[in-house]
Amino acid sequence: MGTALQDRAPLGPTSLNSRRLPKWAPAAVAVVAIGLGCAIGAGFGITSKLQWGLMAVILFVVGQYVLSTAVEGRRWAKDRFATSLVWSAFILAVIPLFGLIYYTISQGISYLSIDFLTHSMKGVLATDTNGGLYHALIGTLEQVGLATLMAAPVGIFTAIYLVEYQGGRLARAVTFFVDVMSGVPSIVAGLFVLSFWIILLGFSFSGFAGSIALAILMLPVVVRSTEEMLKLVPNSLREASLALGVPKWLTILRVVLPTALGGITTGLMLAVARITGETAPILLLVFGADAINANPFSGPQSSLPLFVYQQYALGTDASQSRAWAGALVLIAFVMILNLAARLIARWKAPKAGR
Repeated sequence: MGTALQDRAPLGPTSLNSRRLPKWAPAAVAVVAIGLGCAIGAGFGITSKLQWGLMAVILFVVGQYVLSTAVEGRRWAKDRFATSLVWSAFILAVIPLFGLIYYTISQGISYLSIDFLTHSMKGVLATDTNGGLYHALIGTLEQVGLATLMAAPVGIFTAIYLVEYQGGRLARAVTFFVDVMSGVPSIVAGLFVLSFWIILLGFSFSGFAGSIALAILMLPVVVRSTEEMLKLVPNSLREASLALGVPKWLTILRVVLPTALGGITTGLMLAVARITGETAPILLLVFGADAINANPFSGPQSSLPLFVYQQYALGTDASQSRAWAGALVLIAFVMILNLAARLIARWKAPKAGR
């Protein structure tokens, strides 16, 4: 029988041992595709560089598939086709991001200075070249800070209840309303706070009113991100703690939360970044101000996104330069938040051997 099976064994190379493209082939195909895309765009008089890029991407994917089919066969060609699609999608996603950052830096870096960061717009005309965003920076820090203080504990405790206690109908109802809140537009949250907090209860326009709306927008993000991080904690850790006689609340406090702290912090920072750029609730509830107001509970305030909107709407060269500089500061603020989240997550991550 062994001899018969040996006789039936295929001779020669199998499909897995067929010819392969060299490692530099995708790069060469990409260069040729870019050249052809630019040539086609220029030849047909297409002015949009975006269309040139899209044609280059299509030519790259098609060229990679055709070349791989001719050299390696259909099996490897399908694999390279899927890989080319993934790389193309990644590049198409990254290019707008880097383009946005590059354009914002190029437009705003010339106006950015210490005076711009330490002065307000009090008494500054739209055509003046002085003035700054210190008042807006203070407003953003206070409004976002108050919103975080309101939304973070409620969101984290809600996620703990949904994951650790699983309260039946109540948990399902809470999950449903969290999903609904995730899709609420910022203008709707602002209108709700305007009608309830200011019109019905009679409180004045202030930074705190804007913080309430921002907390409403932040809450579902905190709940969802914390919930997912808690679900990633292995049940074996919970069971080991409970088997030692540790109460459930102490298990959550000393075992579950420290294990998921890195992910929870990252989700919290993402939620903060989500609300930092909101403008509609600030327009409705805070009104904006050109002078410094360090009291978020009384009087109108400004914020970075509102400052950018107002300065760009003025339409002068000086005001639009201030708007781009403010946008650059806003992007840097969000990047610092994300960097801080990563550092805290790495610092608080469970260490091996502990």
